[in-house]
Amino acid sequence: MRAPAVVWDSSLLGYDLGGEHPFNPVRLELTIRLATELGVLDGVELLIPGPAGEDELRRVHLGEYIEAVRQAPMTGADFAHGLGTEDNPVFTGMHEASALVVGSTLLAARKIAEGEATRAVNIAGGLHHAMPGKASGFCVYNDCSVAISWLLDHGFERVAYVDTDVHHGDGVQTAFYDDPRVLTVSLHQHPFTLWPGTGYSAEIGKGGAEGTSVNLPLPPGTRDGGWLRAFEAVVPSLLEQFRPQILVTQCGVDSHEEDPLADLSLSVDGHRAIYRRLRELAETHTGGRWLAVGGGGYQLIRVVPRSWTHLLATVLDRDVDPATSLPPNWVASITRAAPKAEIPPGMSDDRDTAFVPWGDGEDEPVDIAIRDTRRAIFPLHGLDPDDPRD
Repeated sequence: MRAPAVVWDSSLLGYDLGGEHPFNPVRLELTIRLATELGVLDGVELLIPGPAGEDELRRVHLGEYIEAVRQAPMTGADFAHGLGTEDNPVFTGMHEASALVVGSTLLAARKIAEGEATRAVNIAGGLHHAMPGKASGFCVYNDCSVAISWLLDHGFERVAYVDTDVHHGDGVQTAFYDDPRVLTVSLHQHPFTLWPGTGYSAEIGKGGAEGTSVNLPLPPGTRDGGWLRAFEAVVPSLLEQFRPQILVTQCGVDSHEEDPLADLSLSVDGHRAIYRRLRELAETHTGGRWLAVGGGGYQLIRVVPRSWTHLLATVLDRDVDPATSLPPNWVASITRAAPKAEIPPGMSDDRDTAFVPWGDGEDEPVDIAIRDTRRAIFPLHGLDPDDPRD
């Protein structure tokens, strides 16, 4: 297999919403430092991105919105375009920093499309909430949607997008809701209990694309086993039927039980299990072609660096043993910067990620979502929603 591509440069830290905003770029810096200390990035040539041009941004975003983003640092809040809100404050260089995030995911996509890599990862990406004409949910431009649109114009006829963030991948769903070439799958906390309030099982696509928008709304408190039970009950069968040529995954880690902005209860071990399963599915269904991006995650020290180091390691086939201790130098640097921080001892939360597959006759809390989603989607793909073999 061609060496996987890792896109990273410290310039990506410029996407900084400032102050006490939870979307703090320090989580990226700590991840790269941890992965480096553990040897995950040894010998890896990090690819340095450039900003996406306006033509690429216009694949998804309206010209008037792009101009509003450019002007906002000079003109101030523009609530009509979602700029200057508590979630999406205006900051100096906002257009340039946001375009660079898009450019970084486009670079990863291009490496795969041109055959230079089978897998690529960009932990700075995953801004899945941005809408065509509006910033939303900490996201100014939607790098996921721009990259998928680009892939469709560069040799790919069917793209599968799987979103594992705790929040619904609403911006990507919106971009491709009527496009049968893109299968969007989102597993997220139930919209009745969490922003953005979308992502019900009944949201299935439209205009000849019915069945290509897939949502698994999970109840608060869902743990690793329940999440994986739901994933396995829906995603592998749909990928097999859809026959994608590339798998794009948004790998937000705000599903962790310690995340301050949501209420799922996954662990770092659960995240590692998810990444390993995504890798397997790419090998099975897309010839190994896998583009992974970051996303949400707001426990900046204890969760994000460990989980995304596992993501980097999984993409690179350098899986980190969960029993691995955190490197002393990394721990010391955290202790100096945040003396009161409680630092976990290693790369695991010591959680068992085993699960019982759906169809065992038991009734678990996630099974409502499984049944609703399968019944809404599976018949549109020629699958039996009530047969666990499908």
